[in-house]
Amino acid sequence: MSRLDEQVAIVTGGRQGIGRKIAEGLAAEGARVVVADVQAADDVAEELGGLAVAADVSDLSACEQMATVALDAYGRIDILVNNAGIYTSLVPTPFEELSVEEWKRVFDVNVLGMYLATRAVAPHMRRAGRGRIINLASGTPYKGVPYLLHYVSSKGAVLAMTRALAKELGADNVLVNAVAPGFTMSDGVLANPVQLEKLQEVSAKARVLVRDQYPEDVVGAVVFFASEGSSFITGQSLVVDGGAYFNQ
Repeated sequence: MSRLDEQVAIVTGGRQGIGRKIAEGLAAEGARVVVADVQAADDVAEELGGLAVAADVSDLSACEQMATVALDAYGRIDILVNNAGIYTSLVPTPFEELSVEEWKRVFDVNVLGMYLATRAVAPHMRRAGRGRIINLASGTPYKGVPYLLHYVSSKGAVLAMTRALAKELGADNVLVNAVAPGFTMSDGVLANPVQLEKLQEVSAKARVLVRDQYPEDVVGAVVFFASEGSSFITGQSLVVDGGAYFNQ
């Protein structure tokens, strides 16, 4: 048997990049995967033998519909991977020059969206008396990366949310943990020449494992937090960045 046989997992932002690789990794371990994305990901879901649902995580009704789709199809929700976020389209900018509109847009998806997806799913996990919520954070809040203040701040909020939610949901055996990747060569990053120029080489050189990081490198940590091997771990954040930062 695989580690996640018969379990049902929702992956937000699962159409491409890190989210797609996570969805593939969970499916490879036997999970039935619901791929949620602002753009429908029917091709990904079909490839994985799962379901696709179009969902803007910054909208509560869309998140509730996402949960309903999973429950109607499979009768349960065991795992929620809060991966949807805004990063790859961002251009490093001095904080004084960030627009209020862009700041709000980043927080609406990266922070509010994570809250709304969790809010839609957690009651069903509580009733079942078990569940796993895995939040995609970032290594940037640990290091204080400059020129992306809105993004770094949003991911700092994700770390704080992870700890607070773990306290609220622990009595119901719903575990909440975070995975914090380093600068990852995802589809979106590869399409952003400014990020590649400014961050690719410096990120690789800062690692103990001196190479580029890829979406596949994040999958193992997520699968671990989704599986029984992490059944006594909650409220924790695992940095996955090749040794650029040693989390204490």
